[in-house]
Amino acid sequence: MFGIFQKSVAEFIGTFWLVFGGCGSAILAASFPELGIGFTGVAIAFGLTVLTMVYAIGHISGAHLNPAVTFGLWAGGRFSSKELLPYIVAQLLGAVFAAVVLFLVASGKPGFETDGFAANGYGEHSPGGYGLASAFIAEFVLTFLFLFIILGATHSKAPKGFAGIAIGLGLTLIHLISIPVTNTSVNPARSTSQALFAGPWALEQLWLFWIAPLAGAVLAGRAFRLLSPEKGNMTDMEPVPTATVS
Repeated sequence: MFGIFQKSVAEFIGTFWLVFGGCGSAILAASFPELGIGFTGVAIAFGLTVLTMVYAIGHISGAHLNPAVTFGLWAGGRFSSKELLPYIVAQLLGAVFAAVVLFLVASGKPGFETDGFAANGYGEHSPGGYGLASAFIAEFVLTFLFLFIILGATHSKAPKGFAGIAIGLGLTLIHLISIPVTNTSVNPARSTSQALFAGPWALEQLWLFWIAPLAGAVLAGRAFRLLSPEKGNMTDMEPVPTATVS
């Protein structure tokens, strides 16, 4: 049985990897001349960060990597309220540390400018020019569905050992849908980390990338709990057996 310190360290490392890998692909590789990976590559990168960390730390902390996931699992009866704050603090610290490392790497190129970093935004800061209402709806609906996938894939009656694949592919699809709308958040920690480097506009719009994901996640947790309740009250996501990695 792992203690809260071990779980928090795992969440810190896992969220660091999500932001460093996902946002790093957007900042460093998405538009690289001639060989850039583009939106599709960034979407795959985000999915891969979650898939790999589910199998790396899922047996320790459940690999939430996202305050919205933590709140959604709590709302779904899968997570203890006493661990909410430690998890969210660890996720925020991991995300911000990843952003700092990304800044140090990216700023090593002559002529580097933050240019929005990999921040989320709406209106003139949306990649496709989508407004506030569109951004809110997209973030709410996609976080709802992301939690629905997580809750279903980690249910005690779900096929064992495949949760990471379903969750990683789910996040990939979410990014393929919504990068043009908001640059895709569905994760307040990811959004906060990038807003700190993107400029005042990102901090002013950050509220949406907390409220919409959290609201969507909590509603999904409540809805799934009614649809397919677990026996008892699970404390976190189903641990992923290490044997499934081989």
